[in-house]
Amino acid sequence: MVARDTLLKSLPKLVGRRILVIGDVFLDEYISGRATRLSREAPIPVLEFVGRRYVPGGAANPSNNIVALGGIAYQVGVIGDDEEGKTLLAKLKEAGIDAAAVVTDPSRPTTTKTRIVAQGSLRFPQQLARIDHLDRRPVAGKVEKAIVAHLEALVPQVDAVLISDYRTGVASEAVVTASLELARQHGKLATVDSQGNLHKFSGFDLVKCNQREAEAVLGRTLCSEDDFQAAHEQLLAELEVQAILITRGPEGMSLLGRDQPYAHIPSANVSEVFDVTGAGDTVIAVAALALAAGLDLLSAAHLANFAAGLVVRKLGNAAATSEELAWAIENW
Repeated sequence: MVARDTLLKSLPKLVGRRILVIGDVFLDEYISGRATRLSREAPIPVLEFVGRRYVPGGAANPSNNIVALGGIAYQVGVIGDDEEGKTLLAKLKEAGIDAAAVVTDPSRPTTTKTRIVAQGSLRFPQQLARIDHLDRRPVAGKVEKAIVAHLEALVPQVDAVLISDYRTGVASEAVVTASLELARQHGKLATVDSQGNLHKFSGFDLVKCNQREAEAVLGRTLCSEDDFQAAHEQLLAELEVQAILITRGPEGMSLLGRDQPYAHIPSANVSEVFDVTGAGDTVIAVAALALAAGLDLLSAAHLANFAAGLVVRKLGNAAATSEELAWAIENW
């Protein structure tokens, strides 16, 4: 465990840290309506329109979490030449995220995830359906070269590099290679949130995945603490990374580093979970920000754990503020 006072005193250190976030940026659209009756056409509720809102999602969510804690986020990603792309850029700027390195690719749409949400007598709205508009082709040609050029310009200016791979094309082999090589060349921390192919990110300082992803890569189920420790040890060796962090849903998270013994951190909040959307983004964002601020791996993981416990109390992609995080440290 890490002392509460130690974590509280670490929060001001996060302010002003510069993180370069690379990955698949989305526009999350929420269309909400009030359920009034059942449809005669199908066994579904009829919603009377209440409102529509847009939130930066995908790799933009770690950036949002970084800014919420006083950090500075530089976004690298790809959008289409469409209205959704313009809306996403506007929302990134509105959130205080530097979006100058977001590249426009006219050949693909801006990834947009539309959620239909019903309001009613329940405490929280209920999501009924989601429609994704996307293109999973890996970036290539001029677009890929433009991304790498942005990396070459930005990596020397930041404290850490964070790749958020949502597997819709931005984290191509060339982009991943350039990110790691530039981080090494300039002595920057290199972190990643991988959603599948962990071996794609060999050599990074910190690799974060969830339990299901780790099980898929290892080809076995993880149940006991011995299972998780063995999994961490195997991945640490195979990937040749400095640290592995596995999120485990209601069981919290576990980690192992070259200089950090295996540790299991129980979930900070198991009683007020409303929506787990984006919790993994919060974990990698806070961990990267904390490590960039000079915190040790265990302290960084504890901060990330508290932050994740806060965002699952909110609807959709969300971020924890410094004030909220201080409250969680003091009360949980």
